[in-house]
Amino acid sequence: MQAIEEYTDVVVVGAGHAGCEAALACARSGLDTVIFTVSVESIALMPCNPNIGGSSKGHLVRELDALGGEMGKNIDRTFIQSKMLNRSKGPAVHSLRAQADKAAYSMSMRHILENQEHLTIRQQEVSEILTEEIKMPSAEKNTADKEIQPDKEIQPDKESPPDIESSDSGIPEEENPCRKITGVRTVSGAVYHAKAVILCTGVYLKARCIYGNISQYTGPNGLMPANHLSESLQKSGIRLVRFKTGTPARIDKRSIDFSKMAEQKGDENVVPFSFSTDPKDVQIDQVSCWLTYTNETTHEIIRKNIDRSPLYSGIIHATGPRYCPSIEDKVVKFADKDRHQVFIEPEGRYTNEMYIDGMSSSMPEDVQFAMYRSVPGLENAKIVRNACAIEYDCLAPCQLKNSLEFKTIRGLFSGGQFNGSSGYEEAAAQGLMAGINASMFIKGKKALVLHRSEAYIGVLVDDLVTKENLEPYRMMTSRAEYRLLLRQDNADLRLRKYGYQAGLVSEDEMKALHVKERQIAEELERVKNAVVSPDTETDAFFEKMNSTKIESGMTVGELIRRPELSYKSLAPLDPARPELPIDVQEQVNIEIKYEGYITRQKRQVEQFQKMENRQIPDNISYDEVKSLRIEARQKLKKFRPQSIGQASRISGVTPADTAVLLVYLKQHRV
Repeated sequence: MQAIEEYTDVVVVGAGHAGCEAALACARSGLDTVIFTVSVESIALMPCNPNIGGSSKGHLVRELDALGGEMGKNIDRTFIQSKMLNRSKGPAVHSLRAQADKAAYSMSMRHILENQEHLTIRQQEVSEILTEEIKMPSAEKNTADKEIQPDKEIQPDKESPPDIESSDSGIPEEENPCRKITGVRTVSGAVYHAKAVILCTGVYLKARCIYGNISQYTGPNGLMPANHLSESLQKSGIRLVRFKTGTPARIDKRSIDFSKMAEQKGDENVVPFSFSTDPKDVQIDQVSCWLTYTNETTHEIIRKNIDRSPLYSGIIHATGPRYCPSIEDKVVKFADKDRHQVFIEPEGRYTNEMYIDGMSSSMPEDVQFAMYRSVPGLENAKIVRNACAIEYDCLAPCQLKNSLEFKTIRGLFSGGQFNGSSGYEEAAAQGLMAGINASMFIKGKKALVLHRSEAYIGVLVDDLVTKENLEPYRMMTSRAEYRLLLRQDNADLRLRKYGYQAGLVSEDEMKALHVKERQIAEELERVKNAVVSPDTETDAFFEKMNSTKIESGMTVGELIRRPELSYKSLAPLDPARPELPIDVQEQVNIEIKYEGYITRQKRQVEQFQKMENRQIPDNISYDEVKSLRIEARQKLKKFRPQSIGQASRISGVTPADTAVLLVYLKQHRV
């Protein structure tokens, strides 16, 4: 039998959250794209938690939407409950979180992919990446031997991407991309020739599901694992590691006593994830979640059986996520806690399966029944699906550029949990960036690399490519140095222009953004000049608001700065106030109330940019940089940072090392 041969622009391996965003980004930019999946039914599958967003993760989804991604729009179509988290705190940490109808979410995303022009879905396992040696001109081969020459400084205009790297820049000998991608081969022997390949394999590479002494070589939800690709990647020089994730049991709703739990309702006024969604369309009848707690009985059951846990018996060797531990890990590591929160969450509007959030486990089946039934409200719980741990192969750190292209194989990109991250949102964000940059690579354009100072996505990617992540990486607001500037509410103002440049944001969406920007600017100017004068009416208002009365005229802007007042609450004293959309009002309120803090962070960003703009040539020889400590030299060779700023964030590189590096670059006029 003769194997088939097909030709396309882009191949995406995997159709999870990263793969969907990568494939859509490429297809929507006009490139013929084929997306491979082990099962068409698993497209955009949510094998673990039934929600999108949450603290910091909500920021990622809104940024992804601002850039032209699909996740925000899809969850707006399929959510069953929505909440804005951390409302009692400052706007920097406000985050949207929505419970999804898991089946509807997957079906909706599949419908989008199936009807996307230039995109073909293929159910087949990819077993091999195909590469060929790069035949470099002699002049390019000798680049590293020549004296380092000053680079021409690129000054992007307002509409240019924030950070630029050329897809054909010179690479030092030890990281020389001596090969380039040419396509993939499937288990059937079919060859798909492609100009770029994006790996979005998620947790399926040599996946193994484990609970107790039961070990099954299967992917999440009993789907087939991908057992062949790992060997091909390793033969191509790609280093893999073994990580672990986990999932709790699913319980039959009919066996739960909700009277012993606290009801958790959604917001009365739902805020959509997507900036393109009409807020009126997301005001729906919502489904409740429920809160209960473990207790000493639960903990004692776990302690008595801890030797039977694969985590402690030696069956599991892979590293799991620190910030999402199993219940047995919590009981052991937080022995002083007499209870832990357990959220009972619906998996969909038309299913009785309930997700037991907070009780992920890999304990034996009999222990699972005992510990779940010790929780108030779950005394008669009937388990539909056992909790389990999942081991899988993923990428060792430092093998990628900031564009998510491999350093050693030109045209090969990767995104999602394969890059060593955890979570649907982190995966989707990486998939989108990998898709955008694969498209830029094929078109001979500069890669889009977002700075840490302008996007959570920038923080995510920078952390993945510069830090030695020894466990699955999870996004958190504390990882972002400039989080007051990187709020979820202003993601469109920060990033829409880049999505437009990538061809993923429409003309109408950009026009709407320009209108919003103009409205914000005009209203900021107006409230800074609109004066409120003291009289009996204003005195009564301030007394009602528990605010100090004014003795002379004050502007609306000055009054907004008072902690107990806001742009919205001051409406009775501001008769000239125009009718403006809620999101515009929100921006005006935040910009004025936090003006001093925002100005201070912007100054910090200016200093940060100086370090980020100080580029390090690709062909630098760190062995020639005298006075560098051995550890710093080793780390710099390993990670090959592209700027002084990036070098300074590498573990093992001290401020003294970066100072030495700066002196060297200055001496050599780089």
